[in-house]
Amino acid sequence: MAHRLSRVRGRLAALDTDAILLSSLPNIRWACGFTGSNGLLLVSAEEAFFVTDGRYTEQAQQEVDGAEVHIASDGLVSHLQQEDLLESFHRIVIQADDVTVAHHQQLKDRCSRIDWVPTSDVLTHAVGKKEDIEIRRIRRAQSLTEAVFEDVIETIEPGQTEREVAAEITYQHLRRGAEKMAFDPIVASGANGARPHARPTDRTLRAGDLVVIDMGAVLDGYVSDMTRTIAVGEPDDDAREGYQLVRTAQEAALNAARAGLTGKELDAAARDVIENAGMGNYFSHGLGHGIGLQVHEWPRVSHTVDDELPSGACVTIEPGIYVPEKGFGVRIEDIVVLQPEGCMNLTRTDKSLLTPDA
Repeated sequence: MAHRLSRVRGRLAALDTDAILLSSLPNIRWACGFTGSNGLLLVSAEEAFFVTDGRYTEQAQQEVDGAEVHIASDGLVSHLQQEDLLESFHRIVIQADDVTVAHHQQLKDRCSRIDWVPTSDVLTHAVGKKEDIEIRRIRRAQSLTEAVFEDVIETIEPGQTEREVAAEITYQHLRRGAEKMAFDPIVASGANGARPHARPTDRTLRAGDLVVIDMGAVLDGYVSDMTRTIAVGEPDDDAREGYQLVRTAQEAALNAARAGLTGKELDAAARDVIENAGMGNYFSHGLGHGIGLQVHEWPRVSHTVDDELPSGACVTIEPGIYVPEKGFGVRIEDIVVLQPEGCMNLTRTDKSLLTPDA
C-alpha cells in the first residue's frame, strides 16, 4: 500500500496544496487498506495520519498500511485539531465529490486558519488504472457471478416472478461467499426489459419472454458486473434479431477495445453497428463504465466522453437496445481490461441466446 500513498503524494504539487484529506471510503481503502465505515486519511509530503473511531481500534491497526493510526473519541475532525495534526498546514484539499456542503462549512468553522479547497477527481485517474492484484480480485468476483448465473438459469421457468429470480440471485451470491451485492439485481422480463434499469416486479415470466438479468457482487472489496439476456421458451423473430444485433455490436466493441482510444471512440464501435441497423434510437445509454472498488468508476465509455482510456483500466462493455413497442429489451455485458494492443476479457459466460425449457 505504501506505493499508493506515494501516488497520493504525487498529487500535492499538481493541486498546489500542503496536504490532502481523503474522506471517500473507497479511496481510503485503495490508499491505505482500511475497510471500515468511518475514517479520514490526511496525507502530506512527509506524513500520513489515519483517524477512525473506537469501533475500529483493532481493525485499523491490522489493516492500515503506511499511515499512523489515531482513534478519535470526540469526532474525527476534532481529533485532528486536538492532536495538532493540522498545525503545520495552511492549504488542504478536500474531496468535493464526497464532502457535503455542511461538512465543508464545519471544517471552515472549526479550522478557519486553514484554506480548505474542495477539489473534484482528486484520485479518479490514479484509481482508474488497476494493478495486477486488483485485476485478479475483479476476475474472482466476476467468476463468482458467472457461477451463480449458470446455476440460476437452470431454475428459471414460466410462472416465476422477477422478484423470485432476483432473490435467488442474491441468495446464491451470499451463499458462495460474496460480502454483499454490488447493486440490486435487475431481472426484467418481456416489456419490462425495455427499461434499462428496471426493478424486479411481481410480473411472472411467460413463454416467449426475453429476460434481462444484470447482477454483480462484492468479493474482497472488488465488484463484479455482468448482464445476460435469456429467452424463456421460444422468442419471436423480432426478439431474436434484436439479440443478434446487440451481440454483434458487443463483438465489434470487444474487437476494437484497447488503451489509447477515447471513451467516445470505443462507444462508437458498438453504436455504429446499432445505428446502421436503424435501431440507434433504442440504444439509450453509454457503452460502459469503469469498475473496481465501486461498480461505477472512471473512465466512462460513452458517446459524450473525450477522456482517453488508460492501459490497465477495467471497464464494462454493455450495449443494449430497449424496444417498448415490441415488448422486449436486450443487453449483454462483459468486464474487460484495456491494454495497448487490445483487451483481456474477464468474463467467460456463453453469449448464445440461452433458452431454458419453457
